[in-house]
Amino acid sequence: MIKVSQSIAIFGGSFDPPHLGHQAIVKQATLMLDIDKLIIIPAFLNPFKTSSLATPEQRLQWTRKIFSNFPNVMVDDYEIRQGNATPTAKTVRHFQQDYDVRYLIIGADNLADITKWYEFEWLNHTITWVIATRKGYAVQTEALRAFIVLEIDEDISSTRIRSGAEINPIDSTIQSDVIELLTNQN
Repeated sequence: MIKVSQSIAIFGGSFDPPHLGHQAIVKQATLMLDIDKLIIIPAFLNPFKTSSLATPEQRLQWTRKIFSNFPNVMVDDYEIRQGNATPTAKTVRHFQQDYDVRYLIIGADNLADITKWYEFEWLNHTITWVIATRKGYAVQTEALRAFIVLEIDEDISSTRIRSGAEINPIDSTIQSDVIELLTNQN
């Protein structure tokens, strides 16, 4: 018997904190991509970072909250359950067991170092990259086999949010939690 899998896109990231820019990416991707489901996967820790502001559990809770009303979107704790920085290739392989993983959504800020990703060549051969544009970052696709560009008209940065420079790009359902965390960090 042949197993028919749902087609999906994966959108992983630190989500530290998740914000309206992430929501804009998901909205645009669900409209543009031919998929049954979009799976959002908060990282335990980004393999290229040494720490995060919020705990993995806080980021998971916030991400679940801001995407709770998005149809055909689910937030999965796979990487957080791993308890360490998990390479994207490992995550894609995990979800391939149950789904037809067609797309991997990344921000244009990831393109400069994309060939340094663990098993980049395998990923590049396996999925179609979905590049979310980001102000100040070029869409450098020379290394990519197949890609789609998502035009996102948001100038939001988790780094600026973490520094306390701006809080408005945070969904109202988690804004007070993020403000409390930022206040207690300073």
